[in-house]
Amino acid sequence: MEISARYGWSLTSVALAALLGAACGTNGTPGDASGGASATGGGPGSGGSAPGSGGSSASGGATSSGGAPSGSGGGTPSGGAGTGGSALGGGGPTGDCAPWETADPSQPGPFEVVTENNVGPLAGVGEDDMPTDFMVFRPADLGTDGHCHPVITWGNGTGSTPDLYGVLLEHLASHGFIVIGSNSQNVGQGDPPPMVPGAQWIVDQNADSSSPYFGHVDTAHVGATGHSQGGFATSMAGRDPLITTMAPLCGASGQGGGNLSGPAFFFCGGMDETVPCDGIHDAFAAVDDQPAMFANYLTADHANWITFFGDTLTPVEVAVTAWMRVHLMGDTALRSTFYGESCSLCTDAEWEIEQSMMDE
Repeated sequence: MEISARYGWSLTSVALAALLGAACGTNGTPGDASGGASATGGGPGSGGSAPGSGGSSASGGATSSGGAPSGSGGGTPSGGAGTGGSALGGGGPTGDCAPWETADPSQPGPFEVVTENNVGPLAGVGEDDMPTDFMVFRPADLGTDGHCHPVITWGNGTGSTPDLYGVLLEHLASHGFIVIGSNSQNVGQGDPPPMVPGAQWIVDQNADSSSPYFGHVDTAHVGATGHSQGGFATSMAGRDPLITTMAPLCGASGQGGGNLSGPAFFFCGGMDETVPCDGIHDAFAAVDDQPAMFANYLTADHANWITFFGDTLTPVEVAVTAWMRVHLMGDTALRSTFYGESCSLCTDAEWEIEQSMMDE
């Protein structure tokens, strides 16, 4: 397999396996790029692929113009649960933010997407063990129709950067999320690691009158997701009060037990030999204070569920989009994907599902 069409570089399947073959130490902490078995496969997992695209995007790293907020954007959100969610495992926009309409997570959202590279704070560990900056995927026009945009902080797999996951991250941005990912190739490292500082930077921009984000960020709804080492980093970031939901993918740590700030979606691939499902299930089982789901997509390995180019998302990527829409946008029409004993993932033969505190 060669990946070149999307980003103008060539990557063989062997190099990809090394790139994404993040190992974890025996204590469940993120490892470095040198350990672990290589991921097998490379194409999308078989069965059930839902249509969708990465959404339109402006390539490159140009910063969008503008800065003054629109009148409908509102200030820093405040108050209780929004109109779209409930106290258990859901929440919509708060304060002066307009509610979000329901949407099909397998299809691109209505927003044109721009990317901004080399932005944000310096955090984590980059080249020469120095802190590094971030990449942002976001709607080109912020604050339209009175919407405030939830934030998602992304964690890369070992040896990779956010652009490798561009199809998924652009897709999330097309739905209205502001997605920020560190350019570090080891997002589990640093004091602190970069995922929370990146999210905090976006939240802080909401109050900066010189920023294009001014008045347009839903500061009450911040999610975290990431792959492999980024999954381990996600599961640690989820213990920060800033993070209101998380979805670690192919990597998770149960250190510290629960103490999460919101619902959690623990994904593993049934064919993953790099980070097997048993360890991720242990992390799921340690959560006793929030709604949590263990989701094993049986035909997935460590990397074959990732869309690197093209117009079709895998079922895993669709599920992540739906999870974030439910918990950050209050899209109640999608709650039955995850909640209740007859949830749509629960009854799909492609998935093996366990739920905790998700009866509603």
